[in-house]
Amino acid sequence: MQQAAIHNFLEQFFKANECELIENKNGLLKVKLTVELDKLLTNRPFYWHYIEKTGGVPETMTLTLKTEPAEDKDGELIHFGSPRLHQIFRAAKQLSPYIRLYQETDTKGRFTPLVPWLCINSKVSCQCDLKKDDLLSLGLNLMNGAIVEGFHAHLKQMPLTPKIPDYCYTLTPMIKPVSGLKRLEHFIEGKIKEEDHQWAKQAKMRWQKDLQLLDQFYENETDEDVLNAYIKEKEALKEQYEPKVIVQMINGGLFYLDQSTFL
Repeated sequence: MQQAAIHNFLEQFFKANECELIENKNGLLKVKLTVELDKLLTNRPFYWHYIEKTGGVPETMTLTLKTEPAEDKDGELIHFGSPRLHQIFRAAKQLSPYIRLYQETDTKGRFTPLVPWLCINSKVSCQCDLKKDDLLSLGLNLMNGAIVEGFHAHLKQMPLTPKIPDYCYTLTPMIKPVSGLKRLEHFIEGKIKEEDHQWAKQAKMRWQKDLQLLDQFYENETDEDVLNAYIKEKEALKEQYEPKVIVQMINGGLFYLDQSTFL
């Protein structure tokens, strides 16, 4: 993630959570936190416990973050590997696992239907002694069942608003969101099965090679404690090498889009 993209993400995150941007220029972001974000980001449980017990007036903290490593700027440097950024990622996930937005469209004064789309953004992790993560964004048309990949990238190009635009109305979905989720789960399972799983075969070969070495090392042992150690090491090899695919849902939402979208 480039520094400019990080700055843009931070700006959008704090705006979406109704924080006051005291300063926002030249790679510097000075933010007055809300009560909710102060509790999530500043690690002051005793302070908030005291305020809530006494009924005092809370004073939230101000964060000064910089995305450019300029020596003449005060503030905490934020980059992709920084703990603060990953803390904010976790907060974003906790605060907004689900969203509902509407596409702004030129209705020309006529009543215009908006089609419901269910979107999920997921992380697909292929794990063994190595790990590979892929992000998968899918959109399901809840009227006709069409599925669009890379849905989030499409959404980024659209003007979206949390309030339904004038002269627009939403169509009642033919597919319920719960059923839609199951369809998307089946779609993801199908994509995983179609992929090349040579990585899993190679992991099993490395697993078998290390297991043979372990067996040779312990083959003449009869002591119970030593054999228990062997069992633990064998289990550790399984934990290390056994191929597995883990699908984790990051977030999702309902998006009401103009019916001409994706035609």
